[in-house]
Amino acid sequence: MALEITETTMTATVKGKVIASATRTDCGWHITTWPRSLDRNSAITALMLAERLITHGEDDPCVIE
Repeated sequence: MALEITETTMTATVKGKVIASATRTDCGWHITTWPRSLDRNSAITALMLAERLITHGEDDPCVIE
């Protein structure tokens, strides 16, 4: 997994394919895999959980929690 973070965007990729992204707005970070805006640290966590889901499946303990 690669997580690229800039001042205004975040992108999570697996094997060169973008699996989730986030864009900074006035209200926080809007993540493609999450229904509401989050703060910066929560956005990073959401992108990492998207990666876990893709690579380990829905039965992964981190994904379940």
